Amino acid sequence: MQNFRNYYAILGVSADATVEEIKKTFRQLARQYHPDMNPGDKVAEEKFKDLNEAYEVLSDTTKRAQYDKYKRFWDKDGGSKQRGWGNFNRAPEDMDFGQFRDFNSFVDQLLNRRDQPADPPPARDRDPFRPGTTKTTYTVPRSGPKPRNAEATLTVPLDRAYTGGRERIRLEDGRSLEVNMPAGMFTGQKVRLKGQGINGGDLYLTIEVSPHSFFQLDGADIYCQLPITPAEAVLGGPIEVPTLDGLARMMIPPGVRSGQRLRLGGKGYLIDGDRGDQIVEVQIVTPKDLTEQERELYEKLRQIETFDPRANLPI
Repeated sequence: MQNFRNYYAILGVSADATVEEIKKTFRQLARQYHPDMNPGDKVAEEKFKDLNEAYEVLSDTTKRAQYDKYKRFWDKDGGSKQRGWGNFNRAPEDMDFGQFRDFNSFVDQLLNRRDQPADPPPARDRDPFRPGTTKTTYTVPRSGPKPRNAEATLTVPLDRAYTGGRERIRLEDGRSLEVNMPAGMFTGQKVRLKGQGINGGDLYLTIEVSPHSFFQLDGADIYCQLPITPAEAVLGGPIEVPTLDGLARMMIPPGVRSGQRLRLGGKGYLIDGDRGDQIVEVQIVTPKDLTEQERELYEKLRQIETFDPRANLPI
């Protein structure tokens, strides 16, 4: 079967898959084989092209119907060796698929990738100097410097990596670029900027997220240590916790221990559209400087409290 491509097999879906199933599978595979995630990998690049071609056909009901009919034609007859092109102005059920010389011819016209699809006559039948014809000569321009890819490292603070946005980059060749970066960047991520390399090549940015003074990133989760007072630890109650989105309200349970970890669901980092959690480690901090009234209250508390943290020492 000459250069026939099974689009269902390429996407890994059944022939009766719904459009939603095809879209969902394509999004997953496109993210996996995207050139930005596989810089320099020619195999992944070709796979990505095949995925896009398959999706462009199967996600369109009219093109998919024509492809299915053509596939049945191939399965039945093994393809036609005739030269020529079909007429896409005809209804799919009336189309003569035998007029396509191979699968590429069919797809090129199905996706409107050629303005003049007809094959030129064989060279032996053409005479550029016969009466009524002219011979055209072409001057090939001299090529300029060869495009080359370039690499650079972009260091961004955690809060900027989380929100994304416009960043200014200074390259080794002296150029300064302002680019729009995606949200949810992470250390080691590769971002391709097409045409921004040397002489029109591509620029590959390696992302480096700088450490934060309060937040610590671990995958999609964010850790932080939150100081609380002894009274807050004993009595519990609501407090405000800093997050990447601003202050968030969190309930402290009564009798919380120093070092105990509490979870703020959905307040972590954003990776591939999924949000992690923020893990808050409680640190009980005692005051060093007391007012006279505070000191009196602590003295009264010491006289009346019944709690003895040393009552069960092993010695």
